[in-house]
Amino acid sequence: MRRTPIALALLAALTLTGCSTPAGPGTETAPAGSAAPTGGGTFAVITHGAPGDAFWDVVKNGAEAAGRRYGATVTYQGDGDPAKQSQLIDQAVSRKADGIVVSLANPDALKESVGKAVAAGIPVVTINSGSDSSKEFGALTHVGQSEDVAGRGTGEQLKAAGVTKLLCVIHEAGNIGLDQRCKGAEETLGGAVERLQVDVSNLADVTSKVTAKLQSDQRIDGVLALNPAVAVAARDAIADAGSKARLATFDLSADVVTAINAGEILFAVDQQQYLQGYLPITFLTLYKDNLNTVGGGLPVNTGPGFVTKDNAAQVARLAEAGTR
Repeated sequence: MRRTPIALALLAALTLTGCSTPAGPGTETAPAGSAAPTGGGTFAVITHGAPGDAFWDVVKNGAEAAGRRYGATVTYQGDGDPAKQSQLIDQAVSRKADGIVVSLANPDALKESVGKAVAAGIPVVTINSGSDSSKEFGALTHVGQSEDVAGRGTGEQLKAAGVTKLLCVIHEAGNIGLDQRCKGAEETLGGAVERLQVDVSNLADVTSKVTAKLQSDQRIDGVLALNPAVAVAARDAIADAGSKARLATFDLSADVVTAINAGEILFAVDQQQYLQGYLPITFLTLYKDNLNTVGGGLPVNTGPGFVTKDNAAQVARLAEAGTR
């Protein structure tokens, strides 16, 4: 039987489909029918995350995965000192990066440097913190979660769990996003919220300070951590203090998911930080290659979601792989 050109084309398509293999989380292959990436972009990701912080490691993983996907060169640097973070932005401008991704935990300290990047014609995408300042600073868009909304949702969940006095543990001084989380929880909890300042780089001291606070004020029946490593330290503090306080946290790690499964942590607020690395590189590549912009002047939200004992097992494998 003689095949028509159309039939031959369909046969070829079916043959290719039959030979394909599904792509896993770490596989950066182009979807069928999509244009091949032009590549060649050089993008700098500069955050306020301290080296070795599990949360920011996932952001880095996302950015680097997107770089592989689009054939781009991605560099990641983090420094909790706003002055040093500003210097890193200035260096990226000097290198004439094709785009810069920056977290705005301390917007006022970074305003001048971000402004220099925009003035130099370098597109900027902000992530994680500082969504209120992103548009004002001239960024293309902001990728993250609304900390106010996430905080209010957290307060509602804790209220439903019976918490009446909450200890909110702040691990980075001057980070506006962390304060927004505590304020949001305070709005909906309907009870008292007390803040405790700790240093995320000294987790043993975090455990000691939370233990002392729980022992001195036995009315505290809830603890809210704003970082997964701090959550694990707070879990140990609750045990050390002999407290029955319910513990919740912002953000995920493999240890946090394990603790949720064990009933040691009530829930975690998931802002899907992998996307805060992956999406900005995607957006900057699209802008570089096709002048596309995303968000329409509004932030692109990656959360909040809630990981509880009901769904923790599904997330555990992904957290261990470094993508959640």
